[in-house]
Amino acid sequence: MRVTTPRTGEKIDPIRQFTAVAQVIRESGYLERARWFYLLLMTGLGLALLGAGAAFLLLGDSWWQLLVAATLGILFTQFAFFSHEAAHRQVLVSGPANDRIGRLVGNFLVGMSYSWWMNKHTRHHANPNQVGKDPDIAGDIIAFTDEKATNARGLLAVINKRQGWLFFPLLMLEGLNLYVQSFAWLFSRRNKVTGRFFELGLLTARFAIVFGAAFWFLPLGLAFAFLGVQIAVFGLYMGGAFAPNHIGMPIIPAGSKLDFFTKQVLTSRNIRGGFWASVLYGGLNYQVEHHLFPSMARVHLAKTRRIVREHCRTLGVAYTETSIPRAYAEVVSYLNHVGRFARDPFTCPVVGLYRRT
Repeated sequence: MRVTTPRTGEKIDPIRQFTAVAQVIRESGYLERARWFYLLLMTGLGLALLGAGAAFLLLGDSWWQLLVAATLGILFTQFAFFSHEAAHRQVLVSGPANDRIGRLVGNFLVGMSYSWWMNKHTRHHANPNQVGKDPDIAGDIIAFTDEKATNARGLLAVINKRQGWLFFPLLMLEGLNLYVQSFAWLFSRRNKVTGRFFELGLLTARFAIVFGAAFWFLPLGLAFAFLGVQIAVFGLYMGGAFAPNHIGMPIIPAGSKLDFFTKQVLTSRNIRGGFWASVLYGGLNYQVEHHLFPSMARVHLAKTRRIVREHCRTLGVAYTETSIPRAYAEVVSYLNHVGRFARDPFTCPVVGLYRRT
């Protein structure tokens, strides 16, 4: 099935054209659920988690436990990908059923509040890379906009000036940040949270099991090292998987209005690598297609990519796709560029101003 191509000289309406593309994709069956894929995925991840648990018990007091900790960091990230897909209604047909499985996996296995993630991620999808609307570029530590870097003070300014090079070391703390943000969200009465105490119960049980096992079976020093490695690997993998999606792509100024299709495509970056990239990134390597069709199951994204790329070529809309090394190089380069606007706290403001002009 083909998308109707506009005639020469005909004014292109992006909204109408995207509707036509969406119809083709729907009729091709790419919006159908892939239950068997997710059943196999969760079975595989569950067996891997059981294997890691068995290795933990068998190894006992051994520094080889740090390999188990790193494996858990990877597995928890893979479970986070699944919870993310459930949040987007990719796994099951029923919305409430997706929420139940996403909340269970997200809170009990990953250690992140599902409701906090949903609140934050929904706002990101509605307005990716738009100043004042996308929480992902608000950043507490990393400055994603020139204005944020310019307003940085003290230690934050020092970090921002070197944030490109510090980005990956800082990601090793991202896991801890996600845990803290989750509890802070659930404990705050200002947030309306459905199932607040259920989520708190799942998170408490999860951390009681993980921390309890570490300190019960391992010597004190090894227990701290075990937890440190697990949290660092989790944060590095999670942050590293999401970083190439939008960092370094165009920033939409506050108040600007773009049609849905153009906004989602221009601010997203795909990563080449086919099947293995999809395994590594949990389908997030097809970021353009994921943003256009957020409820699409992971297994359909590759085929949809061909249709979307051709559609972008027809409309003259830039479609960004690059290799893994190039994607991270662009992330570091962009963050370093923004960081140049951070004022050195030890430099006279007037001198700093003239240095940038």
